[in-house]
Amino acid sequence: METNAFGPLLREARQRALLTLESLAEASGVSVRAISDMERGKSLPRQATLGELMDALDVDEEQRRRLVAAARPGTRPVPRQLPPDLAVFRGREGVLAQLRALEDRAAAQGGHVVISSIGGMAGVGKTALAVHWAHQMSERFPDGQLYVNLRGFDDLGKPLDPGDALGVFLRGLGVPSTDIPSATEQRGALFRQRAATLRLVVVLDNARDAEQVRPLLPAAPGCLTVVTSRNQLLGLAAADGATPVGLDVWTPEESLAALAARIGAERCAAEPEAAAELVHLCGHLPLAVAVVGAQLGAEPRLPLRVAVAELREARPRLDALSADDSSVDVRAVFSRSYRALGPATARFFRYLSLHPGSAASAQAAASLAGLPMTQARGHLRELASASLVSRDAEGRYVLHDLVRAYGAELAEHHDDDRLGALDRLLSYLHHNAKSANVHVTQQFRSGLPDDPAAGTVHVTIDNRADALDWYRQEEQTAAAALRAVDEPRLQRRRIDVALEWVSYNETTGRWPEEIAATRIALDAALGLDDPVAVERSSHNLIRALIETGRGDEAGGLIETRLPYLSRLPAEHRTGAERRASWVCSKLERHEEALGHARTALTIARTLGRPDELARALLELAFKVSDMGENQEAVALCEEALPVCRDTGERRFEAMAWGTLGVARLGLDDLDTAVDDLKKARHLFGETLDVYNEAETLDNLATVHQRRGATEEARACWLEAAELFAGLRIARAAEMRARAEALGP
Repeated sequence: METNAFGPLLREARQRALLTLESLAEASGVSVRAISDMERGKSLPRQATLGELMDALDVDEEQRRRLVAAARPGTRPVPRQLPPDLAVFRGREGVLAQLRALEDRAAAQGGHVVISSIGGMAGVGKTALAVHWAHQMSERFPDGQLYVNLRGFDDLGKPLDPGDALGVFLRGLGVPSTDIPSATEQRGALFRQRAATLRLVVVLDNARDAEQVRPLLPAAPGCLTVVTSRNQLLGLAAADGATPVGLDVWTPEESLAALAARIGAERCAAEPEAAAELVHLCGHLPLAVAVVGAQLGAEPRLPLRVAVAELREARPRLDALSADDSSVDVRAVFSRSYRALGPATARFFRYLSLHPGSAASAQAAASLAGLPMTQARGHLRELASASLVSRDAEGRYVLHDLVRAYGAELAEHHDDDRLGALDRLLSYLHHNAKSANVHVTQQFRSGLPDDPAAGTVHVTIDNRADALDWYRQEEQTAAAALRAVDEPRLQRRRIDVALEWVSYNETTGRWPEEIAATRIALDAALGLDDPVAVERSSHNLIRALIETGRGDEAGGLIETRLPYLSRLPAEHRTGAERRASWVCSKLERHEEALGHARTALTIARTLGRPDELARALLELAFKVSDMGENQEAVALCEEALPVCRDTGERRFEAMAWGTLGVARLGLDDLDTAVDDLKKARHLFGETLDVYNEAETLDNLATVHQRRGATEEARACWLEAAELFAGLRIARAAEMRARAEALGP
C-alpha cells in the first residue's frame, strides 16, 4: 500500500461515521490540526494515536487492517515512543521548575542530565510527571524520544532485561532486528554509538535498580535521560551523576485541582467538604485520585458525599498502598471503580489481569477472555474510561502493577476459568504464529497440529510485513507466557508456542530469546516424557547454541536426546535422524553424522513419502561428500532431484544442486560445480532461505578460489559474511577472515 494512502482512508472513515474534524477530535482526544495534517498526507499517526482514532470512528476489523497498513511509514521515522501526555495533568509546579532549572543548567554547560525520581511510592505519579516533562522538553531534542517500561516491580514477572530494552531503543532508532547484536554489552555500545550525535529524550520508567539502568544511559552530551523508580537509586546519583528529585503525594490543593479537572470545578465547589474528604481518603495519591475522578466523571449525578461514604465503608485494604493514615484505602478506590463496571466488563477485567506481560494487545486480551474483537474493544474502552487501563506508545493496553494485583486478587475469588484463559492465550500465540510463518520464511514447517482453543482470536495476516508486525507486537507476551504459565495441564501448549516461534527467532537472529524459549520447552517435554517434543526442543536448543558459537555446551544435550530417538514413531524418526546428522556434522563428529544420515535414508525408503525420501537422500549425499565419497554423493543427488521436482520441494531442489556442486568440487569438476552452486543460490534466494544461501556462497567462494578467480571468491565470502551477520550467526567472522586472507 502506498505511503500516501492513509489520509484518504482516514477521511473516508470519518465521513462514513458522519463526523466533522471537530467532532472526531473531541471523541478521540486528538487535535483538529493533527487530524487535518493526517488527512492531507502531511503526517502519519503513532500507534497509540491511531488506536484512539479508530476507536472513536468505531471502524470494523477490515477497516482497521487497512488503516494500520496505510499508517506504516515507508522510511524510518524519528522515534516517538513517549506515551501520550495526560490532558488532565495538574500540579507539580515546584518539581517542574526544579527540573527545568536542571536542564537549563545542563544545556548551558553542554551536557546531559539524568533525573532519578526517588522516594516515590507506587501510584505517586512518577511516570505521569516524567512523560509530561519529556513532552515539554521534546522541542529541545528534535531527534526524538525513546521510552521503555523496565517493569522493575512487576509482581507477575521479572524486571525487563537491559538487553531487551536496548533492543526496543535500537529498533526505534531504525536499526533492523537482524543488525542488533545478541549480547547486552554489544547492544549498549551500538546504542551509545547511534545516540552520540543525536539530541534525544530518553525515559527509563519503573526501574528496579541502578544496575538495570546503567546499560541504557546514552552518555551523549545532547541527550536528556529521565529515570523513574520506587527505589532511591543512590548508586546512580553517586557514580553516574544523576540528580535526585524526590516525589511525594500531592498536596491537598493539587489533589483538589486534579479532581476538579476530571469531574468539573462546579461540582467540587458545590460540595467542598466532600471533595476534600474524597482526596483525603485517596491519600492524595495521584493514581487513586485519577481512578475516583474517572468514576465520578461517569456518574455526574452522584453526590460526592455518597462516594465518600462508600469509600469509608469499603474493605479490605490494598496492602501495597496502605499508609500510616488508616483512612487511606486505595483498594476501596479500585473496588469502587470495579463495582461500577458492567458485569461483562468486570469479568473481562479479571481475565485481563491474568496477562503475564507488561502490556497486552487487544487481540491477546480478547483471547484471554474468549471474546470476539468487537466486544473486547468495547470492554477495553470502558476500562480505559475508568482509568483501570492505559495505552502505551504502540497502542497496547497497560495495567498498572497495583491495578493488576488487585484484578488478580479478584480472579482468585471468582469462578472464572483461569485455566481456560491461559490456554486461550497460549493457543493465540501458537495459532497466529503458524499463520505468520507462511509468510516469514518458505522453508519452515513446524508440523504441529493447529488446534486453537475455542475463543482464540485469529489475526488476518496477508504478507510478510503483517507477519513480522504481529510477531513484534507479541514478543514480550510470548516470552512472559512461556516463563510464567507453569500450570501442568498447559505444558503441551507451552511446547507448541516455543516450537512455532523458532521460525521468527531464527529469521530475525533472536538467538538469546530462542535459547530461553527452548530451554523451557525442553524441560516441559522431559516432564511429559514425550519423545517427539524432547527431540524437537533439544535440537532447536543445540542449534541455537551452535549458531552463537556455544557448541561446547551442546554435548550434554546430545546425550539427553539420544535415548529418545529409538522411541520415536517411524514418521518422526527420519527427520530426527537427519537433524542429529546435522548437529554431529557441525560438532565435527563425522562418523556419527554419517551413521545418522544412513539410518534416516533407510527409514525414509520404507515410508512411502517422497518428500522425506528426498530430504534423506540429500542429507546422506552431503555427509558422504564430507567423507570424500563424492561419486556416491553425485548419485544420491541425481536420485533426489526428480523427486524434489515432482513434489514441488524447491528448497530441497536447491539443496540438491548445492550438494552436487560440493561433490563436483571434490571431483575437481570446477566449471560444473560453479553452475550447480549458482542454481542452488538462485533457488535459496527465491525461497527466502538466507542461511543456506550463505552456505552456498561459502562453497562457491571455495570453487572460485580453486579456479584462481580471487576477486570472485572474495566477493562471495564477504556476501556470505553479511548474510550470516544479519542472522547473528557466529560463522560470519570466519567468512570475513577468509575474504580478508585473499587481500584487498
